[in-house]
Amino acid sequence: MKLARLMASAAVVCCLAAPVHAFQQETHRRIVLDAVAFMQANPSTTNFAKLQAGATRAGYTVEQFAAALGQGAYDVDDFADTYLCGATTGDCQLAPVWGLGSSIVNYTSYQHFQNHTGGPDVHGNKLGGYNYHKLTVWGDIDNLAATWLYGDYLDDGKGGMKGWFGDNSKYNSYGITEANYRLGGYSTPSMYADFETMPFQPIDNLAQYWWQQFLSRPTAQSLGFALHSTDLLQPHHTWTTSALNHSSWESWVKDYYDSEKLNDPALVKAALADFTPLAKDATDIRPLLTRGGDISYSQGGAVLSATDQTTRRTVGKVVVPHAIAMVVHILNRAAERL
Repeated sequence: MKLARLMASAAVVCCLAAPVHAFQQETHRRIVLDAVAFMQANPSTTNFAKLQAGATRAGYTVEQFAAALGQGAYDVDDFADTYLCGATTGDCQLAPVWGLGSSIVNYTSYQHFQNHTGGPDVHGNKLGGYNYHKLTVWGDIDNLAATWLYGDYLDDGKGGMKGWFGDNSKYNSYGITEANYRLGGYSTPSMYADFETMPFQPIDNLAQYWWQQFLSRPTAQSLGFALHSTDLLQPHHTWTTSALNHSSWESWVKDYYDSEKLNDPALVKAALADFTPLAKDATDIRPLLTRGGDISYSQGGAVLSATDQTTRRTVGKVVVPHAIAMVVHILNRAAERL
C-alpha cells in the first residue's frame, strides 16, 4: 500500500520535501529583468529600439514590459496543468501528499527537463525530458517519487485511464498539456500509464508551444512563459534529476545572485557569442534553447556532486550569464514581432 511505502520513507521525507524546480521563481524573474536591462544598456548591439517601440504600442513602459515578461517566466512553476492519478484510487492530484505544506513544486515541474545524458525519446524528440526509467543520474527525491507514484498515471480526462476503484479525473493533462507540448510528435495514453516509465516532453517543447502562441498573438505573458526555458541553463535539468543538491543549488543561486555578481554584464556580453542568433523570421527557437542546454550540461554536473562556494561560484558565473544571454537572443527576435 502507498501508506506503507510512505511510512517506510518517513526518515528521509523531512529532508526531501523541498522545492525541486530548477532556478527559483525569483531567479527566473531576475534573469529576464537583467536581459532587458542589458539590451537597454546596449542599444547599438541589440534590438532594444524595436523592443521598446513594441512595448510602447502595447501600452507599457520598458520597465512595465520587463516586469510583465519576468512575471510570466515566474508563473510557469505554478501551472496547474499536470495531474497524476492514483493507480488504486483513481484520485488525481497536482502534488504528492507528502509535499503539502513543504513548498514542493507541482507535478508540472516534470515538464521542465531536457535530458542530455540520453538520445532521442519515444515521441521523436532529439533529446527527451524527464523519464525516471531512463535516468543516468538520480537520487533520493527521484527514488521517493517513483516509489510513492508507482503505477500512477497521467490524468487523461473522464473515460480514459482509471484506477482500480474509480476515475476521479480533474483535468485532461494528456489531452491538453501533453498535447500542447507534443508539437507533432508521437504519443499515446499508454506511455503515461505508469509514472516510473513516463516519457515527459522536454522543456524546449513547452517553450516552443508558448513561442508559437506569442507569434500568433503577441502578448507579454506568452512570451514570458517561453522565457521560463532558462531552466535549460540549470545543470540538474540537463543532467536530469530532482535530487543531488538540486534544491540547495537553486537556493544558492538566488541568495548569491547579487553578491557574486552572477549577472555581470561583461560575462553576459561574452556569453552572447556562444549562441547562434535567431533569424529575424525564426519560428522555431528550440535550436537556440538546446544550445543553452549544451552549455549547462558541459559543466560536468559539478553542482550535482559539490556544494562548496568555489564550485558553485564557478558554475554560476557560466550558467547565469548564458541564461541572460539566451533571453537577449530570444527578445531580439521577439522584438521583430511586437
